[in-house]
Amino acid sequence: MQETLNYINENKQRFVDELFELLRIPSISADPAYSNDVLKCAEVCAEHLKNAGADNVEVCATKGYPIVFGEKLIDEKLPTVLVYGHYDVQPADPLELWKKPPFEPYIEKTKLHPDGAIFARGSADDKGQFFMQIKAFEAMMKTNTLPCNVKFILEGEEEVGSVSLGSWVNENKDKLSCDCILISDTHIYSNEQPTVTTGLRGLSYVEVEVEGPNRDLHSGLYGGAVPNPIHVLSRMIAKLIDDDGRITIDGFYDNVETVSDEERAEMNKLKDNPAEFKKSIGLNDVEGEKGYTTLERTSIRPTLDCNGIWGGYTGEGAKTVIPSKAFAKISMRLVPYQTPEEITEKFTKYFEKIAPANVRVKVTPHHGGMPYVLPTDTKEYLAAKNAMQTAFGKEVFPYRGGGSIPITSMFEQVLGAKSVLMGFGLDSDAIHSPNEHYGLFNFYKGIESIPMFFENYSK
Repeated sequence: MQETLNYINENKQRFVDELFELLRIPSISADPAYSNDVLKCAEVCAEHLKNAGADNVEVCATKGYPIVFGEKLIDEKLPTVLVYGHYDVQPADPLELWKKPPFEPYIEKTKLHPDGAIFARGSADDKGQFFMQIKAFEAMMKTNTLPCNVKFILEGEEEVGSVSLGSWVNENKDKLSCDCILISDTHIYSNEQPTVTTGLRGLSYVEVEVEGPNRDLHSGLYGGAVPNPIHVLSRMIAKLIDDDGRITIDGFYDNVETVSDEERAEMNKLKDNPAEFKKSIGLNDVEGEKGYTTLERTSIRPTLDCNGIWGGYTGEGAKTVIPSKAFAKISMRLVPYQTPEEITEKFTKYFEKIAPANVRVKVTPHHGGMPYVLPTDTKEYLAAKNAMQTAFGKEVFPYRGGGSIPITSMFEQVLGAKSVLMGFGLDSDAIHSPNEHYGLFNFYKGIESIPMFFENYSK
Protein backbone atom coordinates (compact mmCIF):
# COMPACT_ATOMS: atom_id res chain seq x y z
CA MET A 1 0.00 0.00 0.00
CA GLN A 2 2.83 2.41 0.77
CA GLU A 3 4.17 1.96 -2.76
CA THR A 4 0.73 2.89 -4.11
CA LEU A 5 0.54 5.98 -1.87
CA ASN A 6 4.04 7.02 -3.00
CA TYR A 7 2.94 6.79 -6.64
CA ILE A 8 -0.12 8.94 -5.90
CA ASN A 9 1.98 11.55 -4.11
CA GLU A 10 4.49 11.72 -6.96
CA ASN A 11 1.77 12.27 -9.58
CA LYS A 12 -0.59 14.67 -7.82
CA GLN A 13 0.02 17.61 -10.13
CA ARG A 14 -0.41 15.47 -13.26
CA PHE A 15 -3.70 14.12 -11.91
CA VAL A 16 -5.02 17.68 -11.50
CA ASP A 17 -3.76 18.75 -14.93
CA GLU A 18 -5.54 15.81 -16.55
CA LEU A 19 -8.73 16.55 -14.63
CA PHE A 20 -8.59 20.15 -15.91
CA GLU A 21 -8.60 18.84 -19.49
CA LEU A 22 -11.74 16.85 -18.72
CA LEU A 23 -13.42 19.82 -17.03
CA ARG A 24 -12.86 22.01 -20.09
CA ILE A 25 -15.30 19.86 -22.07
CA PRO A 26 -18.86 21.27 -21.64
CA SER A 27 -20.59 17.88 -21.57
CA ILE A 28 -24.08 19.22 -20.80
CA SER A 29 -26.49 16.37 -21.48
CA ALA A 30 -29.66 18.46 -21.01
CA ASP A 31 -28.89 20.80 -23.94
CA PRO A 32 -28.73 19.32 -27.47
CA ALA A 33 -26.44 22.18 -28.49
CA TYR A 34 -23.67 20.43 -26.54
CA SER A 35 -24.20 16.93 -27.96
CA ASN A 36 -20.82 16.86 -29.71
CA ASP A 37 -19.11 17.86 -26.47
CA VAL A 38 -20.84 15.03 -24.58
CA LEU A 39 -19.67 12.55 -27.23
CA LYS A 40 -16.15 13.99 -27.11
CA CYS A 41 -16.11 13.63 -23.32
CA ALA A 42 -17.00 9.94 -23.62
CA GLU A 43 -14.04 9.38 -25.93
CA VAL A 44 -11.68 11.24 -23.59
CA CYS A 45 -12.89 9.14 -20.63
CA ALA A 46 -12.22 5.99 -22.64
CA GLU A 47 -8.66 7.15 -23.35
CA HIS A 48 -8.05 7.78 -19.65
CA LEU A 49 -9.25 4.26 -18.81
CA LYS A 50 -6.94 2.76 -21.45
CA ASN A 51 -3.98 4.80 -20.22
CA ALA A 52 -4.69 3.74 -16.64
CA GLY A 53 -4.45 0.06 -17.60
CA ALA A 54 -8.02 -1.07 -18.31
CA ASP A 55 -8.70 -3.75 -20.91
CA ASN A 56 -11.59 -4.12 -23.37
CA VAL A 57 -12.39 -0.40 -23.22
CA GLU A 58 -15.46 0.46 -25.28
CA VAL A 59 -17.65 3.47 -25.97
CA CYS A 60 -20.99 1.65 -26.06
CA ALA A 61 -23.87 3.12 -28.04
CA THR A 62 -27.28 3.55 -26.39
CA LYS A 63 -30.50 5.23 -27.49
CA GLY A 64 -29.04 8.37 -25.91
CA TYR A 65 -25.46 9.21 -25.02
CA PRO A 66 -22.89 6.40 -24.87
CA ILE A 67 -21.70 4.43 -21.88
CA VAL A 68 -17.95 3.99 -21.44
CA PHE A 69 -16.94 0.51 -20.31
CA GLY A 70 -13.58 -0.94 -19.28
CA GLU A 71 -12.32 -3.74 -17.08
CA LYS A 72 -9.32 -5.44 -15.55
CA LEU A 73 -9.89 -9.10 -14.69
CA ILE A 74 -6.90 -10.57 -12.90
CA ASP A 75 -8.34 -13.76 -11.36
CA GLU A 76 -11.85 -15.21 -11.60
CA LYS A 77 -11.53 -16.47 -8.03
CA LEU A 78 -11.21 -12.91 -6.72
CA PRO A 79 -14.15 -10.57 -6.10
CA THR A 80 -15.16 -8.03 -8.74
CA VAL A 81 -15.91 -4.36 -7.99
CA LEU A 82 -17.96 -2.39 -10.53
CA VAL A 83 -17.15 1.32 -10.48
CA TYR A 84 -19.89 3.72 -11.63
CA GLY A 85 -19.65 7.40 -12.49
CA HIS A 86 -21.12 9.94 -14.90
CA TYR A 87 -19.32 12.28 -17.28
CA ASP A 88 -22.24 14.56 -18.09
CA VAL A 89 -22.76 17.82 -16.18
CA GLN A 90 -25.52 20.27 -15.35
CA PRO A 91 -26.07 23.42 -17.45
CA ALA A 92 -23.97 26.33 -16.16
CA ASP A 93 -26.74 28.97 -16.11
CA PRO A 94 -26.88 31.66 -14.82
CA LEU A 95 -23.49 32.43 -16.35
CA GLU A 96 -23.30 35.95 -14.91
CA LEU A 97 -23.03 34.55 -11.37
CA TRP A 98 -19.80 32.66 -12.07
CA LYS A 99 -16.57 34.37 -10.99
CA LYS A 100 -14.88 32.96 -14.09
CA PRO A 101 -16.18 30.99 -17.10
CA PRO A 102 -17.57 27.64 -15.87
CA PHE A 103 -15.51 25.50 -18.24
CA GLU A 104 -12.19 27.21 -17.60
CA PRO A 105 -11.08 25.47 -14.38
CA TYR A 106 -8.91 27.25 -11.85
CA ILE A 107 -7.75 26.75 -8.26
CA GLU A 108 -8.59 29.19 -5.48
CA LYS A 109 -8.17 28.98 -1.72
CA THR A 110 -11.30 29.31 0.44
CA LYS A 111 -12.10 29.21 4.13
CA LEU A 112 -13.18 25.57 3.88
CA HIS A 113 -10.40 24.72 1.45
CA PRO A 114 -7.15 26.34 2.65
CA ASP A 115 -5.20 24.06 0.30
CA GLY A 116 -7.30 25.26 -2.61
CA ALA A 117 -10.39 24.11 -4.48
CA ILE A 118 -10.95 23.39 -8.17
CA PHE A 119 -13.65 25.72 -9.53
CA ALA A 120 -15.48 24.49 -12.65
CA ARG A 121 -18.77 22.95 -13.67
CA GLY A 122 -18.51 19.22 -13.01
CA SER A 123 -15.57 19.49 -10.62
CA ALA A 124 -17.49 17.83 -7.77
CA ASP A 125 -20.43 16.37 -9.71
CA ASP A 126 -19.11 14.07 -10.97
CA LYS A 127 -15.93 14.43 -13.03
CA GLY A 128 -13.63 15.15 -10.09
CA GLN A 129 -15.07 12.21 -8.18
CA PHE A 130 -15.09 9.50 -10.86
CA PHE A 131 -11.64 10.68 -11.98
CA MET A 132 -10.41 9.77 -8.48
CA GLN A 133 -11.47 6.22 -9.25
CA ILE A 134 -9.52 6.14 -12.52
CA LYS A 135 -6.40 7.61 -10.90
CA ALA A 136 -6.61 5.22 -7.93
CA PHE A 137 -6.93 2.35 -10.40
CA GLU A 138 -3.92 3.68 -12.32
CA ALA A 139 -1.88 3.85 -9.11
CA MET A 140 -2.73 0.22 -8.28
CA MET A 141 -1.92 -0.91 -11.81
CA LYS A 142 1.40 0.94 -11.99
CA THR A 143 2.51 -0.48 -8.63
CA ASN A 144 1.13 -3.97 -9.33
CA THR A 145 -1.10 -3.84 -6.24
CA LEU A 146 -4.61 -4.28 -7.69
CA PRO A 147 -6.08 -6.87 -5.27
CA CYS A 148 -9.25 -7.82 -7.18
CA ASN A 149 -11.09 -7.53 -10.48
CA VAL A 150 -12.53 -4.17 -11.46
CA LYS A 151 -15.01 -2.98 -14.07
CA PHE A 152 -15.98 0.58 -14.99
CA ILE A 153 -19.17 2.08 -16.41
CA LEU A 154 -19.31 5.83 -17.00
CA GLU A 155 -22.60 7.19 -18.34
CA GLY A 156 -23.52 10.46 -20.02
CA GLU A 157 -27.14 10.90 -18.96
CA GLU A 158 -27.19 10.96 -15.16
CA GLU A 159 -28.17 14.63 -15.08
CA VAL A 160 -31.23 13.90 -17.23
CA GLY A 161 -32.46 10.84 -15.37
CA SER A 162 -30.16 8.05 -16.68
CA VAL A 163 -32.76 7.36 -19.35
CA SER A 164 -30.67 4.81 -21.28
CA LEU A 165 -28.76 3.16 -18.44
CA GLY A 166 -31.43 0.75 -17.18
CA SER A 167 -32.04 -0.96 -20.52
CA TRP A 168 -28.28 -1.11 -21.24
CA VAL A 169 -27.55 -2.72 -17.86
CA ASN A 170 -30.35 -5.26 -18.41
CA GLU A 171 -28.93 -6.11 -21.83
CA ASN A 172 -25.40 -6.51 -20.44
CA LYS A 173 -25.96 -8.31 -17.13
CA ASP A 174 -23.30 -10.94 -17.80
CA LYS A 175 -20.77 -8.35 -18.87
CA LEU A 176 -21.39 -6.35 -15.69
CA SER A 177 -21.51 -9.26 -13.23
CA CYS A 178 -19.88 -8.16 -9.99
CA ASP A 179 -19.86 -8.55 -6.24
CA CYS A 180 -20.41 -4.89 -5.34
CA ILE A 181 -20.72 -1.46 -6.95
CA LEU A 182 -18.51 1.46 -5.90
CA ILE A 183 -19.90 4.96 -6.48
CA SER A 184 -18.21 8.28 -5.78
CA ASP A 185 -21.03 10.77 -6.36
CA THR A 186 -21.93 11.78 -2.80
CA HIS A 187 -20.39 13.91 -0.06
CA ILE A 188 -18.96 13.56 3.42
CA TYR A 189 -20.30 15.47 6.40
CA SER A 190 -17.13 17.57 6.65
CA ASN A 191 -13.38 17.27 6.23
CA GLU A 192 -13.12 17.14 10.03
CA GLN A 193 -15.87 14.50 10.29
CA PRO A 194 -15.63 11.99 7.41
CA THR A 195 -18.65 9.80 6.74
CA VAL A 196 -19.81 6.99 4.47
CA THR A 197 -23.21 7.56 2.88
CA THR A 198 -25.51 4.71 3.86
CA GLY A 199 -28.80 5.99 2.49
CA LEU A 200 -30.27 8.12 -0.28
CA ARG A 201 -33.78 9.38 -0.76
CA GLY A 202 -35.90 8.46 -3.74
CA LEU A 203 -37.66 10.92 -6.04
CA SER A 204 -41.03 11.67 -7.59
CA TYR A 205 -40.92 14.63 -9.98
CA VAL A 206 -44.04 16.10 -11.57
CA GLU A 207 -45.15 19.11 -13.58
CA VAL A 208 -48.54 20.63 -12.88
CA GLU A 209 -50.75 22.84 -15.02
CA VAL A 210 -53.75 24.94 -13.99
CA GLU A 211 -55.96 26.24 -16.81
CA GLY A 212 -58.62 28.91 -16.36
CA PRO A 213 -60.07 30.98 -19.22
CA ASN A 214 -59.66 29.81 -22.81
CA ARG A 215 -57.23 32.64 -23.60
CA ASP A 216 -55.22 35.36 -21.85
CA LEU A 217 -57.65 38.08 -20.71
CA HIS A 218 -57.36 41.86 -20.30
CA SER A 219 -56.96 42.37 -16.53
CA GLY A 220 -58.99 45.57 -16.64
CA LEU A 221 -61.97 44.10 -18.46
CA TYR A 222 -62.04 40.79 -16.61
CA GLY A 223 -60.10 41.31 -13.38
CA GLY A 224 -62.08 40.51 -10.23
CA ALA A 225 -64.62 38.37 -12.03
CA VAL A 226 -62.67 35.33 -13.25
CA PRO A 227 -60.18 32.91 -11.71
CA ASN A 228 -56.52 33.81 -12.18
CA PRO A 229 -54.61 30.52 -12.71
CA ILE A 230 -51.46 31.91 -11.08
CA HIS A 231 -53.41 32.81 -7.94
CA VAL A 232 -55.16 29.44 -7.92
CA LEU A 233 -51.94 27.50 -8.42
CA SER A 234 -50.20 29.46 -5.67
CA ARG A 235 -53.00 28.69 -3.21
CA MET A 236 -52.96 25.03 -4.17
CA ILE A 237 -49.19 24.75 -3.65
CA ALA A 238 -49.55 26.47 -0.27
CA LYS A 239 -52.05 23.78 0.77
CA LEU A 240 -49.56 20.96 0.14
CA ILE A 241 -47.65 21.60 3.41
CA ASP A 242 -49.22 22.56 6.76
CA ASP A 243 -47.91 24.85 9.50
CA ASP A 244 -46.07 21.95 11.18
CA GLY A 245 -44.11 21.20 8.00
CA ARG A 246 -46.18 18.06 7.29
CA ILE A 247 -47.14 17.19 3.74
CA THR A 248 -50.95 17.12 3.49
CA ILE A 249 -51.36 14.68 0.60
CA ASP A 250 -53.75 11.89 1.58
CA GLY A 251 -51.80 8.77 2.56
CA PHE A 252 -48.42 10.37 1.89
CA TYR A 253 -46.84 8.96 5.08
CA ASP A 254 -48.52 5.52 4.93
CA ASN A 255 -45.34 3.64 3.98
CA VAL A 256 -42.66 5.89 5.47
CA GLU A 257 -39.89 3.99 7.26
CA THR A 258 -39.92 4.31 11.04
CA VAL A 259 -36.33 4.93 12.09
CA SER A 260 -35.56 3.68 15.59
CA ASP A 261 -34.70 6.02 18.44
CA GLU A 262 -31.31 4.31 18.64
CA GLU A 263 -30.53 4.99 14.99
CA ARG A 264 -31.72 8.58 15.29
CA ALA A 265 -29.45 9.06 18.30
CA GLU A 266 -26.51 7.60 16.38
CA MET A 267 -27.25 9.87 13.42
CA ASN A 268 -27.32 12.96 15.61
CA LYS A 269 -23.86 12.23 16.99
CA LEU A 270 -22.58 14.12 13.97
CA LYS A 271 -21.52 17.58 15.01
CA ASP A 272 -24.51 19.55 13.74
CA ASN A 273 -23.85 23.31 13.74
CA PRO A 274 -27.17 25.12 13.15
CA ALA A 275 -25.56 28.57 13.15
CA GLU A 276 -22.98 27.57 10.53
CA PHE A 277 -25.66 25.80 8.47
CA LYS A 278 -27.80 28.95 8.35
CA LYS A 279 -24.83 31.20 7.64
CA SER A 280 -23.61 29.02 4.77
CA ILE A 281 -26.87 29.57 2.84
CA GLY A 282 -27.64 33.11 3.98
CA LEU A 283 -30.65 32.40 6.20
CA ASN A 284 -31.69 33.81 9.57
CA ASP A 285 -33.56 30.64 10.50
CA VAL A 286 -34.52 27.20 9.21
CA GLU A 287 -37.87 25.42 9.00
CA GLY A 288 -39.18 21.94 8.42
CA GLU A 289 -41.21 19.09 9.82
CA LYS A 290 -41.91 19.56 13.53
CA GLY A 291 -40.19 17.12 15.87
CA TYR A 292 -37.11 16.44 13.74
CA THR A 293 -33.60 17.88 13.64
CA THR A 294 -32.10 19.45 10.53
CA LEU A 295 -30.02 16.31 9.99
CA GLU A 296 -33.15 14.17 10.13
CA ARG A 297 -35.21 16.49 7.94
CA THR A 298 -32.59 16.28 5.20
CA SER A 299 -32.13 12.52 5.30
CA ILE A 300 -34.77 10.25 6.87
CA ARG A 301 -37.91 12.32 6.23
CA PRO A 302 -39.72 12.80 2.91
CA THR A 303 -40.12 16.28 1.43
CA LEU A 304 -42.08 18.29 -1.11
CA ASP A 305 -40.66 21.34 -2.89
CA CYS A 306 -41.82 23.62 -5.67
CA ASN A 307 -38.83 23.84 -8.02
CA GLY A 308 -40.23 26.40 -10.43
CA ILE A 309 -43.42 28.32 -11.18
CA TRP A 310 -44.45 30.37 -14.19
CA GLY A 311 -47.33 31.75 -16.23
CA GLY A 312 -48.55 34.94 -17.89
CA TYR A 313 -46.21 37.69 -19.02
CA THR A 314 -42.66 37.77 -17.67
CA GLY A 315 -40.90 39.84 -20.33
CA GLU A 316 -39.66 43.42 -20.26
CA GLY A 317 -42.13 46.16 -19.43
CA ALA A 318 -45.80 45.62 -18.63
CA LYS A 319 -48.56 43.54 -20.15
CA THR A 320 -51.76 43.57 -18.11
CA VAL A 321 -53.18 40.09 -18.61
CA ILE A 322 -54.88 37.39 -16.62
CA PRO A 323 -53.08 34.32 -17.96
CA SER A 324 -54.95 31.38 -19.39
CA LYS A 325 -52.55 28.91 -17.75
CA ALA A 326 -50.04 28.60 -14.91
CA PHE A 327 -47.43 25.90 -14.39
CA ALA A 328 -45.11 24.56 -11.71
CA LYS A 329 -42.55 21.81 -11.29
CA ILE A 330 -42.64 19.92 -8.00
CA SER A 331 -40.24 17.35 -6.57
CA MET A 332 -40.83 14.97 -3.70
CA ARG A 333 -37.91 13.24 -1.99
CA LEU A 334 -38.88 9.79 -0.76
CA VAL A 335 -37.64 7.53 2.03
CA PRO A 336 -37.56 3.72 2.30
CA TYR A 337 -40.84 1.89 1.59
CA GLN A 338 -42.22 4.80 -0.44
CA THR A 339 -42.19 4.28 -4.21
CA PRO A 340 -42.30 6.96 -6.92
CA GLU A 341 -45.32 5.27 -8.52
CA GLU A 342 -47.29 5.31 -5.26
CA ILE A 343 -46.43 8.91 -4.40
CA THR A 344 -47.03 10.23 -7.92
CA GLU A 345 -50.50 8.65 -7.90
CA LYS A 346 -51.33 10.06 -4.46
CA PHE A 347 -50.08 13.50 -5.44
CA THR A 348 -52.18 13.48 -8.61
CA LYS A 349 -55.38 12.48 -6.81
CA TYR A 350 -54.85 15.06 -4.07
CA PHE A 351 -53.97 17.87 -6.48
CA GLU A 352 -57.14 17.19 -8.46
CA LYS A 353 -59.13 17.01 -5.21
CA ILE A 354 -58.06 20.47 -3.95
CA ALA A 355 -58.55 22.21 -7.31
CA PRO A 356 -61.52 24.62 -7.37
CA ALA A 357 -64.30 23.77 -9.80
CA ASN A 358 -63.67 26.82 -12.02
CA VAL A 359 -60.27 25.61 -13.32
CA ARG A 360 -58.88 22.48 -14.98
CA VAL A 361 -55.70 20.82 -13.71
CA LYS A 362 -53.22 18.43 -15.26
CA VAL A 363 -50.36 16.51 -13.61
CA THR A 364 -47.54 15.21 -15.82
CA PRO A 365 -45.12 12.76 -14.17
CA HIS A 366 -41.46 13.11 -15.05
CA HIS A 367 -38.64 10.91 -13.78
CA GLY A 368 -38.50 9.20 -10.40
CA GLY A 369 -36.38 6.81 -8.42
CA MET A 370 -36.38 4.50 -5.45
CA PRO A 371 -34.73 5.24 -2.07
CA TYR A 372 -31.65 3.23 -1.12
CA VAL A 373 -30.11 2.05 2.15
CA LEU A 374 -26.81 0.22 2.74
CA PRO A 375 -26.85 -1.58 6.12
CA THR A 376 -23.89 -0.78 8.35
CA ASP A 377 -23.13 -4.43 9.08
CA THR A 378 -22.30 -5.28 5.45
CA LYS A 379 -18.78 -5.98 4.18
CA GLU A 380 -19.20 -3.16 1.65
CA TYR A 381 -19.83 -0.55 4.33
CA LEU A 382 -17.12 -1.87 6.66
CA ALA A 383 -14.54 -1.92 3.87
CA ALA A 384 -15.31 1.73 3.05
CA LYS A 385 -15.42 2.83 6.68
CA ASN A 386 -12.07 1.24 7.53
CA ALA A 387 -10.45 2.63 4.38
CA MET A 388 -11.57 6.17 5.16
CA GLN A 389 -10.60 5.88 8.83
CA THR A 390 -7.08 4.93 7.74
CA ALA A 391 -6.86 7.73 5.16
CA PHE A 392 -8.36 10.47 7.35
CA GLY A 393 -6.96 9.22 10.67
CA LYS A 394 -10.37 9.85 12.26
CA GLU A 395 -13.46 7.89 13.26
CA VAL A 396 -15.93 7.54 10.40
CA PHE A 397 -19.71 7.57 10.92
CA PRO A 398 -22.59 6.37 8.73
CA TYR A 399 -24.51 9.22 7.08
CA ARG A 400 -27.78 9.26 5.18
CA GLY A 401 -27.80 11.72 2.31
CA GLY A 402 -30.78 13.75 1.20
CA GLY A 403 -30.25 13.47 -2.54
CA SER A 404 -31.17 10.74 -4.99
CA ILE A 405 -29.16 8.36 -7.15
CA PRO A 406 -31.95 6.20 -8.62
CA ILE A 407 -29.55 3.80 -10.32
CA THR A 408 -28.45 2.32 -6.96
CA SER A 409 -31.73 0.46 -6.53
CA MET A 410 -31.72 -0.55 -10.20
CA PHE A 411 -28.20 -2.00 -9.85
CA GLU A 412 -29.25 -4.06 -6.85
CA GLN A 413 -32.35 -5.37 -8.62
CA VAL A 414 -30.64 -6.25 -11.91
CA LEU A 415 -27.11 -7.18 -10.83
CA GLY A 416 -27.87 -8.45 -7.33
CA ALA A 417 -25.10 -6.34 -5.82
CA LYS A 418 -25.01 -3.65 -3.14
CA SER A 419 -23.67 -0.18 -3.88
CA VAL A 420 -21.23 1.47 -1.51
CA LEU A 421 -21.46 5.26 -1.72
CA MET A 422 -17.94 6.44 -1.12
CA GLY A 423 -18.04 10.11 -2.12
CA PHE A 424 -15.67 12.84 -0.94
CA GLY A 425 -17.43 16.12 -1.77
CA LEU A 426 -18.92 18.60 0.68
CA ASP A 427 -22.50 19.87 0.65
CA SER A 428 -21.02 23.37 0.22
CA ASP A 429 -19.45 22.47 -3.14
CA ALA A 430 -22.25 24.33 -5.00
CA ILE A 431 -23.08 21.43 -7.31
CA HIS A 432 -25.83 22.38 -9.79
CA SER A 433 -25.08 26.05 -8.89
CA PRO A 434 -22.70 28.78 -10.08
CA ASN A 435 -19.09 28.47 -8.87
CA GLU A 436 -19.19 24.72 -8.31
CA HIS A 437 -15.92 23.57 -6.75
CA TYR A 438 -14.12 20.56 -5.32
CA GLY A 439 -11.39 20.73 -2.70
CA LEU A 440 -7.90 19.53 -3.61
CA PHE A 441 -7.75 17.91 -0.16
CA ASN A 442 -10.91 15.93 -0.97
CA PHE A 443 -9.70 14.98 -4.45
CA TYR A 444 -6.40 13.63 -3.15
CA LYS A 445 -7.96 12.00 -0.09
CA GLY A 446 -10.33 10.10 -2.35
CA ILE A 447 -7.48 8.79 -4.51
CA GLU A 448 -5.70 7.63 -1.35
CA SER A 449 -8.78 5.98 0.19
CA ILE A 450 -10.00 4.01 -2.83
CA PRO A 451 -7.05 1.55 -3.01
CA MET A 452 -7.57 0.91 0.71
CA PHE A 453 -11.22 0.08 0.00
CA PHE A 454 -10.19 -2.40 -2.68
CA GLU A 455 -7.70 -4.01 -0.31
CA ASN A 456 -10.20 -4.20 2.58
CA TYR A 457 -13.02 -5.51 0.41
CA SER A 458 -10.82 -8.15 -1.18
CA LYS A 459 -9.81 -9.42 2.26
